Amino acid sequence: QVQLVESGGGLVQAGGSLRLSCAASGLIGSINTMAWYRQGPGMQREWVAVSTNIGGTNVADSVKGRFTISRDNAKSTVYLQMNSLKPEDTAVYSCNAMIGSRSYWGPGTQVTVSS
Repeated sequence: QVQLVESGGGLVQAGGSLRLSCAASGLIGSINTMAWYRQGPGMQREWVAVSTNIGGTNVADSVKGRFTISRDNAKSTVYLQMNSLKPEDTAVYSCNAMIGSRSYWGPGTQVTVSS
């Protein structure tokens, strides 16, 4: 049973930083992509950033220059460094992993940015 567990969320003032982590366990085979998504209050879930198993990364335009995704394959963990946070970044941040053709999700971690 593959499990993803996010951590690192919390309450931060605008302009502050947080670092999210997502650790995968119970793996069978290797992870292809690991990505972060978020869903703000009353909004649809949106993609934030992705890391591929060959080192490629990409982030959404809305967070470019502020958020950085990184990955430790040995630990099956992906990170999201979030700097210069804005109130509009407030959301539940969820981790996704693609293993083969199967998609796995973590339960999410709340990030709240106060103005």
